[in-house]
Amino acid sequence: MKRVFILFALALTTLAAAAQGRIVTDTLYSKNLQAQQYCNVYLPEGYSVDRHYPVVYLLHGLSDDYQSWQKLGRMKDVADELIASGELLPVIIVMPNAGDQDIHNYQNGYFNMPGWPFEDWFFHEFLPAMEGKYNCGGSKGQRAIMGLSMGGGGSVVYCQRHPGLFSSCYAMSPWLDNKNHEVDTEHGPGSKLVNTQKSVCEHSALDFLARADEATVEQLKTVKWFIDCGDDDYLLHQTLQLYPLMRQRGIKAELRVRNGIHNWEYWHAAVRTALPFASRNFYE
Repeated sequence: MKRVFILFALALTTLAAAAQGRIVTDTLYSKNLQAQQYCNVYLPEGYSVDRHYPVVYLLHGLSDDYQSWQKLGRMKDVADELIASGELLPVIIVMPNAGDQDIHNYQNGYFNMPGWPFEDWFFHEFLPAMEGKYNCGGSKGQRAIMGLSMGGGGSVVYCQRHPGLFSSCYAMSPWLDNKNHEVDTEHGPGSKLVNTQKSVCEHSALDFLARADEATVEQLKTVKWFIDCGDDDYLLHQTLQLYPLMRQRGIKAELRVRNGIHNWEYWHAAVRTALPFASRNFYE
């Protein structure tokens, strides 16, 4: 009996090991940005272009790039485990590139700014190209967005400005404004960080919600929202401003304040909650 149990356990282990997704690196020339733009794409085990998949856009933070979610967040392992357990539908996860580790000499950010019309590129070039190539998304109900820090704020603002495109938004430690200089303002002459900081102020998620008219608020209610931030995160105060404001406007949202700071240990844990949240809120 013991031998049978061991063989059964080995068979399960072999099956689990075989059920592995993969990360592919893709590139797209951008007319808006006038450059090749790279991204990582997670393809679930058994991926086929003949099958349609929901899609998650997973955004990185300031001083990260398209590789960070895999290298530092071990995203593939999390997605594989969640799909194997049934907590996550087989899904395409797209990780675009919106910056560089050198935040002073290379432009970073998810919004349009001088010499960096990223939002135009994302919605008019990147999103349709990815969804056409990988047979995914295609509608609000089959598309979700999430991210950390700068990407968390980007996710919130993208859903505020384009609520008809996303079924859900999961913001991890989101950078939602910069009027109080939450992100270090020290820089040398010509630093690209100045543009990034200004763009976050100009696209403040807090200001947007405070000024939104009733028609806009009704559209925001069609998105499922989740905000997740550590209790010792230096950006926590922004989350604690956004959530009550959403409640005041009648916009339902999940809020989690867990033990943690602004780091990859926190975000690696957060994505285990974020991906099933997106999966539960996909619809035809």
